[in-house]
Amino acid sequence: MPKAPDIQLPTHLKQRLAQGHPWVYRNHVPPSVRFPSGTWVKVRCGGWTGYGLWDANGSIAIRIFSERQVPDKKWFYDQVQAAWELRSPLRQQGCTAYRWLFGEGDGLPGLTVDLYGDYAVIQTYMEGAAELLDDLVAALIATYSLKGIILRTKHSADLPEERDEESGKGRLFWGQAAPKDLTVQEHHLKFQVDLQTGQKTGLFLDHRENRRFLEGWSQDREVLNCFSYTGAFSLYALRGGAKRVVSVDVGRSLAQATTTNIHLNQLDESRHTFITEDCFTLLSRYVEQKQRFDLIILDPPSFAKTKQNRHAALRAYTKLNALALQCVIPGGLLATASCTSQVSPDAFKEMIAAAGASAGHRLQIIHEAGQPLDHPVPAQFPEGRYLKFVVGRVR
Repeated sequence: MPKAPDIQLPTHLKQRLAQGHPWVYRNHVPPSVRFPSGTWVKVRCGGWTGYGLWDANGSIAIRIFSERQVPDKKWFYDQVQAAWELRSPLRQQGCTAYRWLFGEGDGLPGLTVDLYGDYAVIQTYMEGAAELLDDLVAALIATYSLKGIILRTKHSADLPEERDEESGKGRLFWGQAAPKDLTVQEHHLKFQVDLQTGQKTGLFLDHRENRRFLEGWSQDREVLNCFSYTGAFSLYALRGGAKRVVSVDVGRSLAQATTTNIHLNQLDESRHTFITEDCFTLLSRYVEQKQRFDLIILDPPSFAKTKQNRHAALRAYTKLNALALQCVIPGGLLATASCTSQVSPDAFKEMIAAAGASAGHRLQIIHEAGQPLDHPVPAQFPEGRYLKFVVGRVR
């Protein structure tokens, strides 16, 4: 491998880099420094040294992979193996779908790997990622007997600390294509996922434990699941003994996908209704009609991909939660989530309080959660903590 060219950075960045933050932004790199995307570079900063991958166009110019060496095959294998071992409790629980590699959280910035049964989906978020793929794939297939690997790529401006709501279109990279009706399992519930077509797989992996938590609060309750996607929260509520579950999403194909998952698990379809409609519109109508539920679940898409969108996102979250609070019975529960790192946990809770004041209600927080163990976050990398999940009792 050719020697990595040196890049000297301002010394004020040393503490941040030495603590393990993996990003070097473009405005910290001298404008004269230019390399093709995918070039390994040696970063020097006040006596600290690291090795990273250069991105010629993204706002993140360098992603640091190692402080010791340019990563080789063994280095990639060690990282993949460590991530595999970390997720062993999920396999022991019979879970067959989870995030195998969470980018910066597992020491491999700029990419993720999700496992669905015997198939892996690699998602890259940076130019030059092709430089990594051969060694990464070799490490994956050396660790687990995969049948196929799908590759999806996104523009470098898209960051892996956000939920992959709209994954790049995939192509078969290695092995055989996954069946269109591939079924995976979490907490003894089955879900059908589609790795072949479209931009989504059919299951958000980051809410696994939050779904199970709400299952325990669903007995004999009337549940409204907003932004339900393919009905994962709804399935847990049905299994938990909910009296009635209403799933709402704007996607036209999602009703059938939800029904398929209900049938897979032999749950009582008569207790479930799917409404294809915008959730803001539906909640506004329910407020006017004075329709009430015992439990409302809000898992909206990311309203803020960048800092510039943060205030607009908080306004949208406030409006959404205020509408939902008006549709929860006194003593009922609101479960509300945000999947953007641009809104901090504290800002999210402040939003909930503001929404309560707007709706004339107060929320007694009984549970908070972030990401599950397959979405680990380095302590020195707050950008990786994107998921907020709060459950409160309406007073």
